[in-house]
Amino acid sequence: MDKLLVEPIPAGLRRERMHAVINKREFMRVTDLSAMFGISEVTVRSDLRALAQGGRVRRIRGGALRAALSRPERPFEQTEVEAADEKAAIGAAAAALVTDQETVILDVGTTSTAVARALVRRTDLREVVVITNGLNIALELEPAIPRFAVVVTGGTLRPLQHSLVDPLAGEVLDHLNVNTVFLGCNGVDPEGGVTNVNLPEAAIKRRMLQAARRRVVVADGSKVGRLALAQLCEIQDVDLLITSQSADPAVLRAIEDLGVDVQVVG
Repeated sequence: MDKLLVEPIPAGLRRERMHAVINKREFMRVTDLSAMFGISEVTVRSDLRALAQGGRVRRIRGGALRAALSRPERPFEQTEVEAADEKAAIGAAAAALVTDQETVILDVGTTSTAVARALVRRTDLREVVVITNGLNIALELEPAIPRFAVVVTGGTLRPLQHSLVDPLAGEVLDHLNVNTVFLGCNGVDPEGGVTNVNLPEAAIKRRMLQAARRRVVVADGSKVGRLALAQLCEIQDVDLLITSQSADPAVLRAIEDLGVDVQVVG
């Protein structure tokens, strides 16, 4: 990245300009700010710490987010039609990973719904247990009963995503030990990790990750390189990312460099 500034400037002015850049771009990495302002990464971290203490940015591992970074959550029915073919391809790839007698946690969301539909089409599968906190996903899976056992977590209903959250939902997940979780999200980034826009659902997603031995993130290409409000986990905590061809190849390479398997479909 070309340097924005070549002459040293007072720390206060530099931080104001740094704040303006973060506000404009929503997320900046320490390494990029170092190159842009011609200062050391140690100095960048000090500047970000000062900005975060003033509530002007939100500090995360590797960089900083705009303090007000939050995209409004949209209803399931609105986002379901976006990138529908990509989500269907991701769903098929995820469903292909499941074997007989496996226990699976299936998260809420439009891509997770595509996984549910693909699982139902796997008529070869037997004795699969699927645990979900999505009412619509449970209904999608119903035709596969009795080949599948479908367990709904219970909890408090969020109509926007037809999801069940705390209280109660997390209590079920805390006592589970499953083979695989298929996790949806609003953002996947090598520095910012896996993120989600909604705090109540983010809390449940973290408990899903803790309950599973294999962690698979399903996210269409528009989510790759994006960040949302709440971090679910570091990208290194994920075993596999299944995404689509619209994803930024440079971001995918950075994710692979951190030891995460990436499968691009579609």
